[in-house]
Amino acid sequence: MKRSTAEIIREYGPFPGVDSVHGVSFDGRRVWFASGEKLNALDPESGQPTGSINVAADAGTAFDGQHLFQIAGERIHKIDPQSGRVLASIPAPGGGTDSGLTWAEGTLWVGQYRARKIHQIDPDTGAILRTIESNRFVTGVTWVDGDLWHGTWEEDQSELRRIDPITGNVLEAVEMPPGVGVSGLESDGGERFFCGGGNSGKVRAVRRPVSS
Repeated sequence: MKRSTAEIIREYGPFPGVDSVHGVSFDGRRVWFASGEKLNALDPESGQPTGSINVAADAGTAFDGQHLFQIAGERIHKIDPQSGRVLASIPAPGGGTDSGLTWAEGTLWVGQYRARKIHQIDPDTGAILRTIESNRFVTGVTWVDGDLWHGTWEEDQSELRRIDPITGNVLEAVEMPPGVGVSGLESDGGERFFCGGGNSGKVRAVRRPVSS
């Protein structure tokens, strides 16, 4: 297993009125992050907030190319980013114990924090298609270049982990600095991971290691 130390490229925030950052997503232009009672948009180049949507947003966030998906308690809401309207809602697999959320291969992938699991679910019904077991608490989840990554945050240790999507075996671990946790996780499709910083109220950009 490859191990390295995270290279934090940039920190955003803390932001006015944001006590904690939960889920994080990226729509190709803006970073979206969940802060409990709203979804916030951020320009990653300028670092400036660019708007928000009033919706329950206490865990993972995802973007399918057109819509946002947001975990809100026991449900996952499908949201129109333009109007902020909730268009549909499905049950979350963990029934309120869910953490990360991402979109890949036409489906949603949901982290279940203390259960140490990642579920692939049907975005229309919420039906679980398969489950991957982890050996650490699962926070954010993301796919990039065919690789599945998830955040862990257990006690004072936090990592980004690349895992085998079939077996759950850890292939690579990127250790965050002491005291820096990862709550949400999303790739920008390139060299950056956007990481939610939990109750620091920050979003951090971390350089993605080049897979060999």
